[in-house]
Amino acid sequence: MFSKIPLETLKSNLAEAIRVIMANKIRTFLTALGIIFGVAAVITMLAIGKGAEQEILSQLELVGVNNIVVTPIPDEEDDGGTGEEEEGGAAETIRFSKGLDLLDVASIKATVPTVKEVSPEIILETYMINKGRQSPVKLIGVTNSFFSTSNVHIGRGENFTDVQSINALPVCIIGEKVEKKLFTGESAIGKHVKVKDVWLKVIGIIEEKLISKTAQENLGIRDLNQDIYIPIKTFLVRYKDRKIISDEPIDFGSGMIFVGGNDNGPKKRKARGNYHQIDKLIVQVNNSNELKATAEVISRMLKRKHNGMLDFEISIPINLLKQQQKTKQIFNIVLSIIAGISLLIGGIGIMNIMLASILERTKEIGIMKAIGATKQDIILQFLSESILISLSGGVMGCLLGIIASYILELATDIQTIVSMGSILLSFLVATFIGLAFGVLPAKSAANKNPIEAIRHE
Repeated sequence: MFSKIPLETLKSNLAEAIRVIMANKIRTFLTALGIIFGVAAVITMLAIGKGAEQEILSQLELVGVNNIVVTPIPDEEDDGGTGEEEEGGAAETIRFSKGLDLLDVASIKATVPTVKEVSPEIILETYMINKGRQSPVKLIGVTNSFFSTSNVHIGRGENFTDVQSINALPVCIIGEKVEKKLFTGESAIGKHVKVKDVWLKVIGIIEEKLISKTAQENLGIRDLNQDIYIPIKTFLVRYKDRKIISDEPIDFGSGMIFVGGNDNGPKKRKARGNYHQIDKLIVQVNNSNELKATAEVISRMLKRKHNGMLDFEISIPINLLKQQQKTKQIFNIVLSIIAGISLLIGGIGIMNIMLASILERTKEIGIMKAIGATKQDIILQFLSESILISLSGGVMGCLLGIIASYILELATDIQTIVSMGSILLSFLVATFIGLAFGVLPAKSAANKNPIEAIRHE
């Protein structure tokens, strides 16, 4: 229908469309509001979606796709009693558990065939000393498996050697933030840092990893850049080993620790606190479809080894991430519906204003046709106006969407990423809306009888 349209004709139609729009600025702005909010919603929706995708990918990198996390549950103070509770006439005895320890780690690795790596961690919140000043730090006892299961890469230096791990040598690998704090402007490799009462030689620096507050809260991930890592045997020998037997009396008859009381009086169970040797255990399986079955096997194995006590918790981080992703997808769908409704209303507004404009300019249309304007010229004239209104709304909508995305990230800590692709898509949508909803009014104007149009008052 628009084949071989002269460039001069397009220029003159565009100039006329600009003249008409500028003559009715307020009406044009109100008409474009639907497009403005619709495009802004599209930009914001795509920014949230892109940010959520990036956040999910980064969190997957942090927790590992095929990882299972086992965390111990410390013992809490009992309200009192003898350790036996009458329920339905039967006495229930609270059993004694050895806690999560390195023997469990060895058993899992040797027994479960689907397991690829096992990485235990022991965490101690302590302090480091530099130039006479103390700074809080987390000291983490790990094996070399930690770096592969947690996707942590050593940027400079080297990993722990077998000699260092077996002989409990005082060596450490630190995060970049620790290096910047202790050794500003210089490399920490080969230098020593005092953590609590032990001097540790720095043999490696891990690459800095960006970890959002959301990931730290939802997945229980530490800021790895601020920690100091030592071989797990070094931790147990030179710092603390909770498996060392205390001098508390143990009643092996009931499998409980008791304090106070006498032979005739009631005894109260004393809470053991954190009696677990390790604070976290990451189990990496060979394939992601083996996660659930492996977690069930590990749960049964640990419960049996812990004398029937469920003093640990097993979670699969990837399942948590999938749930988060599903929630964000629902949010994006709702936002998409809102954006679609806004664009539809904007398109209807453009059609409505164009039909009103045709009624106002009926006589002008008649004169144009009387002096030789073709149907194609009339259609081009009104399509130019509708597309220009839609594009101007699209530009303002893009600006509003970018600003809204930035404010949303600041206000809610939801990561948003505005890409050029989303901006181009918004322009295409705006152009399509102007074209689609401008065709009917343009054809209506082109089909008017020139004699009746000139006579129209």
